[in-house]
Amino acid sequence: MSFIVTARKWRPQRFQDVVGQEHITATLKNAINTNRIAHAYIFAGPRGVGKTTTARILAKSLNCLNPVDNEPCNECELCLSILNGQSMDIIEIDAASNRGIDDIRTLRESVKYAPSRGKYKIYIIDEFHMLTKESFNAFLKTLEEPPSHTIFILATTEMQKVPLTIMSRCQRFDFRRIPLDTIKSLLSEIARSEKIEIDDKTLTIIAKKADGALRDAESFFDQVVSYCGDKIDTVTVSKMLNIIDDEIYFNISDAVLTRDFNEVFRVTGYIYDNGYDFIEFINGLIGHFRNILTVILTKNTNQVEAAEVYKSKYLGYIDKYTEGDLLRILNFLNKSQQELRFTQNHRLKVEISLSHLIGFERTATITELLGRIGMGGSDTPRNILREPEKKNYSSPKVITPGNETEINKTFTPSVLNDPETKEPLKVTLLKVKEIPVKDTGDFNLESIRTKWDKFVSLVMDEKRFSLGPYIGNLELTALEGNKLKVYLEDEQGRKSFGFDKDYLGKKTAEIFGKKIIFQFEDKPRNSTGYNERKHIAITSGEKGPNDPMVDLIIKEFGGQEISG
Repeated sequence: MSFIVTARKWRPQRFQDVVGQEHITATLKNAINTNRIAHAYIFAGPRGVGKTTTARILAKSLNCLNPVDNEPCNECELCLSILNGQSMDIIEIDAASNRGIDDIRTLRESVKYAPSRGKYKIYIIDEFHMLTKESFNAFLKTLEEPPSHTIFILATTEMQKVPLTIMSRCQRFDFRRIPLDTIKSLLSEIARSEKIEIDDKTLTIIAKKADGALRDAESFFDQVVSYCGDKIDTVTVSKMLNIIDDEIYFNISDAVLTRDFNEVFRVTGYIYDNGYDFIEFINGLIGHFRNILTVILTKNTNQVEAAEVYKSKYLGYIDKYTEGDLLRILNFLNKSQQELRFTQNHRLKVEISLSHLIGFERTATITELLGRIGMGGSDTPRNILREPEKKNYSSPKVITPGNETEINKTFTPSVLNDPETKEPLKVTLLKVKEIPVKDTGDFNLESIRTKWDKFVSLVMDEKRFSLGPYIGNLELTALEGNKLKVYLEDEQGRKSFGFDKDYLGKKTAEIFGKKIIFQFEDKPRNSTGYNERKHIAITSGEKGPNDPMVDLIIKEFGGQEISG
C-alpha cells in the first residue's frame, strides 16, 4: 500500500474527532437530532481548520443508514461509499476551477434529480468566493429554494468576497484557528501511534509554524519525520523549517536588562550566517516582548503560546520589567519593523535598532516624577498603576525666639562642601526646646499638633501637585480662635494655600473638628531664621536658605543651581 500523508490518514470521520470546532459540531448534531436541517450552509474560516472535513461528516450523518448518537457509523454501505469517493449523492465542486456561469447552469439542472440511494443529495462547493458576479446571481434562486432533497454546503476562506444576497440565504458557521496546545496534543498522539520520538519544544516549533492550521501542522510533521526519522530533535527541526530559536529572543530581553551591547552583534551575526530573515526576526521579537507584557499584567502564562520550558522563563521577568518599559519597547519595535521593509541593508538597520533598544533608560512618567518631588523623593521609580508610596511626616514644633539650645559639639560632615572652595562647611546641630502649651480646651495648638501627621499625609496624597510640596514646610507659631498663624518662606507656596482655601477649610474641619483659617506671618518668630524641619543651620555665612522645591529637584535629578 502506498504512503498516505498524515493529514489524510488522520482526517476525522466523526463529529467528536473534529478538534477546536466544538461550537460548530455540537450545533450540527443538535440540528440533526431535532430534524432542523437547513437547505444551505456556509462554512467560513482560515485554511486547514476542518471546513471540508466537517462538511463530509455532515453529509455522511444525513445519509447514514445506522447513525449512532447523530454520528455516522462509518460501516454501512452508504458511509463506505462516501469514504471511498464513490457516492453519486455527494458532489464536491471546486469553485476556483468551475466558476463560470455555464458551470452554475449545469449545477442548476442537476439539482432537480433525486438522490440515487441516500436521503439527501449534498453539494459541497469549496472556495465558493471564487465564483464570478454573474455566477453568484445565477445561483441565487436555486440557493434560496432548492428541492427538498438537496443541501448546499459552501466553504470559503474569504467571507468578505461573498455577496450579502448569498449570505442571507444560508446558515453561517465561522471556524476558528486551532489553539497551539490543541495542535501539540494531537501531534503528540499521532507521534505515539506512529512510534516517533518527539519532545514538547519541537512540537511547539511545528505548531507555531502552522499558525493555527492543523493541516499545515500535519504537513510539517510529515516533512520533519522524512528528514529526521523516528527520533526528532529541536535543532534539526529549527534549521529545516528555517525557524529562529526562541533562545535568541530571550538573549535580547536579558541584554536589555544588563545593557550588554555585545549581544547585538552576536545575534545579528547568528541570523545572517544561518540565512534567517531579519523581518521575521523582528516579528518574533515583537511577539516575545508581547508575551512578557501579558505575563507582567496577568501574573501567569495563560496568554503565552510557548513550550513549557520557556513559560517558566517568562515568569522570571515579572519583577524586572515595568508596563511602561514594555509599551515603549513594543512601540519602538513596531516602528523599526515598518522602517525595515524599506531598508536595503537589513542587518545594519537591525543592529542600530537593537542598540537603541538596549540603550533605553528605564521609563518614568511625568506623573511619577512630579509625585516623587511632591512626596519628598524616592530611591526607586514607582509604577503609576500602583498605589502611591506612603510617607511619614514629623509634627512641626512650636518655634519662638530663644527656644533653641546649641549642642556642645560642632562637626564637619563630608557631604556638605562649599561648591566654590570645595572646603567642608561648618555645621552646628541645634536642638529645639519643648515649650509647654496651655490647654484651653479640646481645640488648641497642642491638639492640632497631635493630628498634624494625618492632615499632612492626606493633603500630600490628594494635592500632591499644588499643596504637596509646601504643606510639610509650614511652621506653626500660634492659634487665635480658629486662625492658625503659620510661616512659610516660599512665596509661591503661600499663593497655593490661597487657591485651595475652600479645600483646606473642609479638610481641617474633617481632621481637627473645626474649620481652620491659615494666616501667614511675614517673618518667622525665630529671629535666626531657623528651619525646624531640617534641624541644621549653616553657620559659614556664605550660603543662605534654599528654595525647598529646588532642593528636591536637585536631590532627585542631580545638577546644581545656577544663579542669574
